[in-house]
Amino acid sequence: MNATAAVAAAVVPAAGRGERLGPGAPKALRELGGVPLLVHAVRALVRSRAVGLVVVAAPVDGVAEVSALLDGHGLEGKDIRVVAGGATRQESVRLGLAAIPAEVGIVLVHDAARPLVPVEVVDAVASAVRAGAGAVVPAVPLADTVKRVEPVPGGPEPVLDTPDRATLRAVQTPQGFRRETLAEVHARALAEETAGDAGALPPVTDDAGLVERFGGRVVVVPGHEEAFKVTRPLDLVLAEAVLARRRASDAY
Repeated sequence: MNATAAVAAAVVPAAGRGERLGPGAPKALRELGGVPLLVHAVRALVRSRAVGLVVVAAPVDGVAEVSALLDGHGLEGKDIRVVAGGATRQESVRLGLAAIPAEVGIVLVHDAARPLVPVEVVDAVASAVRAGAGAVVPAVPLADTVKRVEPVPGGPEPVLDTPDRATLRAVQTPQGFRRETLAEVHARALAEETAGDAGALPPVTDDAGLVERFGGRVVVVPGHEEAFKVTRPLDLVLAEAVLARRRASDAY
C-alpha cells in the first residue's frame, strides 16, 4: 500500500434527525458543552495523524449550514468536505464514499453521535486496516447479562436463551475498511435494494454488518468506554460529565 493509500479518509453520516433525543435540531447538531456533536466528532477524527480527509454527509438542505458550522468552530484549515447525504445511513455512507479520491485506500466510517471517541481508538482502527484487515470494528466487553427474547410489542417477552457474555462485544465507531471492501459491499447492497430483495433479509445497522452479510471477515480491536453513542437525553448528561472532566484536566 503506497503512502497516499495508507492515509485514511473518514466518512461521517450526519443526515439523520435522531428523534430519540426529542424534537428539535438533528441529533448531529445538538450541543455538547456548547459545541454541536458533529463538531466534536470531526475534531476527534482530524486529531488522528492517520486521517487525511473527513467527508461529512449532511442533510440535503443543510450542506451550506454544516460547512459554515465546521468553519466557525476552527476547522476551516482542515481537509473537510461536506456533501449531501441520503435518506438512510447506508445511502449517506455511499454518497460520502463517492466523494473520496480514488487513490485513498483506507476508509473509516464514524457516527456523529459518538463525539468523545479518543484518538487512540481512531489510530488503532486505521492501523489494523493498514496491517491487512479488510474490515475492523472497535468494541468493548458487555457489563450486563444479555437475554435473547421473542419480541412482543407492549407485553411480557419470553426469554429464548442467555448468550455467553464472554463472547459478546458492544461495537463502536469509527469502523475501518479497505476502500475496495467497503465499496463492494455497498454496491451489492444497492443492487439488492434495486432488485427489491433487501426486505427479505435482516436489517443491517452498521457497515461491518454489510461486510458480514456478503461473506467478508471482520475483526475487533479494543474500543473505549468514552466512545459511547449519544442517543437519549441521559447519554447527553453523561457526555457532558465526561467533557467537563476532560476540560478540567486540560485533556480536551
